[in-house]
Amino acid sequence: MSKQRYFFTSESVTEGHPDKLADQISDGVVDAILAQDSQARVACETSVNTGLVLLTGEVSTKANVNFSQIARNTMAKVGYTKAEYGLDAGTAAVLVSIDQQSPDIAQGVNQAIESRSGSSDERWDKIGAGDQGIVFGYASNETDEYLPAPIAFAHRLAKRLAAVRKAGLLPYLRPDGKTQVTIEYEDFLPVRVETVLISAQHAPEAETEQIAADLKRLVIDEIIPPQLLDEKTKFLVNPTGRFVIGGPQGDAGLTGRKIIVDTYGGYSRHGGGAFSGKDPTKVDRSGAYAARYVAKNIVAAGLAKRAEIQIAYAIGVARPISIFVDTFGTGRLSNRELLAVINQNFDLRPAAIIEQLDLRRPIYQQVAAYGHFGRTDIDVPWERTDKAYELLQGTRTHRRISGEN
Repeated sequence: MSKQRYFFTSESVTEGHPDKLADQISDGVVDAILAQDSQARVACETSVNTGLVLLTGEVSTKANVNFSQIARNTMAKVGYTKAEYGLDAGTAAVLVSIDQQSPDIAQGVNQAIESRSGSSDERWDKIGAGDQGIVFGYASNETDEYLPAPIAFAHRLAKRLAAVRKAGLLPYLRPDGKTQVTIEYEDFLPVRVETVLISAQHAPEAETEQIAADLKRLVIDEIIPPQLLDEKTKFLVNPTGRFVIGGPQGDAGLTGRKIIVDTYGGYSRHGGGAFSGKDPTKVDRSGAYAARYVAKNIVAAGLAKRAEIQIAYAIGVARPISIFVDTFGTGRLSNRELLAVINQNFDLRPAAIIEQLDLRRPIYQQVAAYGHFGRTDIDVPWERTDKAYELLQGTRTHRRISGEN
């Protein structure tokens, strides 16, 4: 039987990409509010353009934060400190238009339908989902990050590109940048890198040939394992030949426009909701984190090589409408049996997720660039594999009950 071969491509972007800048400002608002008021409700959208930052959305909180200063601090941290970059943290106009959250939404979150109807007095049934929606979580054993190889390498390249800029190793680099990696797979295993693409914003005096040589030496060679490269691998650096005008000056940025970069690079399905700018009662965020937590622990426990979880929620309802698991034929149990083990070991009601993953903390701006998942550089609770042993024990219990050996 011939082996199945195919190519898959994923992209990442640096923290200076305009959409990612917007995400970081929005999550900076979330963090600042949660630092003062852990029970706050936040839905903050940010738009950035040449010399302009606009914050809008809905907030219910007792916190007193300086929205404008959060935006300026984030711009400065990312590297937008000169007018010639199209955005200067010190001089940019920052407009704030943030309202109170709708009371119609708030009542369903404050008291779930299970609690309002008297059908449950459990504490985790008291809070309803902040919106309807579906979320997906995914994990794979093909990289140390438990991510598909294309997005894992794309993120590593993007982080390295930013690190080289911030360290001053290549003074001509500017904050904006994008990476893209194409991996050749054989029977679902990554065997080689087909293409590496880097687009890096630069000063006008930098020469294309020098940029290509420098990024090959200081970025690509530092990240891509040589055993995955061969004479057919293609390296593309700034293929248009010039990338001087970038960031918000080159393209307006908006919160939530890089959701595939935030998740699995397109290798897994996506529910459609963005993460950044939202407090954890929004299941777009907390539900997706929980789904990743479940999937990663399944793979870490050795119960499957790949796992995808879908969870569906209704606004104002605590318990998920449905939970779906697929291990793509790699599971030690059937998908139906594994779902029973998941239900025994994970509580996927929003209040339970928030408490068990300790999500009412200012931890979100750090994941607003370079992916919310697979982060080995920081400690975020949904990336832990502390449930793997319990899942293995649950599998053994299931087999005893079902009479399997």
